[in-house]
Amino acid sequence: MTRLARTIDGRPLLGDDDGFVPLSSVDPSLSTIRETLSLAAEGSLPTPDEAAASRIPSAQLSFAAPFERPGKLWGIGLNYADHASDLNEDRPTEPASFMKPATTATGPGGPIRLPPRDLTDRVTAEAELAVVIGQTCSDIDVSAAEHVVAGFIPVIDMTAEDILERNPRFLTRAKSFDSFFVFGPSLVTTDQVGPLDDLSVRTIVNGEVAAENQIRNMMTSPYELVAFHSKVMTLEPGDVIATGTPGAKHIIPEDSVRAEIDRVGAVESDVVG
Repeated sequence: MTRLARTIDGRPLLGDDDGFVPLSSVDPSLSTIRETLSLAAEGSLPTPDEAAASRIPSAQLSFAAPFERPGKLWGIGLNYADHASDLNEDRPTEPASFMKPATTATGPGGPIRLPPRDLTDRVTAEAELAVVIGQTCSDIDVSAAEHVVAGFIPVIDMTAEDILERNPRFLTRAKSFDSFFVFGPSLVTTDQVGPLDDLSVRTIVNGEVAAENQIRNMMTSPYELVAFHSKVMTLEPGDVIATGTPGAKHIIPEDSVRAEIDRVGAVESDVVG
């Protein structure tokens, strides 16, 4: 499985199930992961077999988020019917999208830092499949969406639910605290993931599955979300669309949260006060 990743000291990597090589050992002209996103979308990304270096097993590496600072961050609310019923809300008839600032983003391990309790006393965590854009695009059809996507990443998204419940207009604030978007550790290219419908997404807290569902049960599929949002604004390499969660779990300090997605991977983080 072809993967793009970055070490905690910023070294870009290209890898597969057998390990990772420095990106520059495959192509000296590539110095950042962001530069490779268009190649991934085109299906022309080199493989680790072409590297002038030996693979390093992933167990010997410590990973940061695949790229230092994401572009536009889209989130999608209530994209699974089961999650809408959990929250006693009607399932929307079109994508219930919102945006998060890039300052929410952090890499594997986080940690997720809960805000002071006088600001929010109930934060929830939710696992999601995220789409990473690889080609600049605007007003595209669903049939073209796969060709502008570089790949997929597991993410953990957080919500200050008590703020949101006071007024739905407070959604941006409820979603925008620092560390409220954990993503990584690697991007898997679309050709390696294959069909999306049978992928399961799991929200896991302290080793127990809090919610699970399959992509086939989304109201709006990942590629439909790409096409939909390309009609709202130009999408650019490094933009991320988190496609919605099967369910959220209230978190407190010392919890451990994990987002797990078949054929894409997992990301986890501790929670601190």
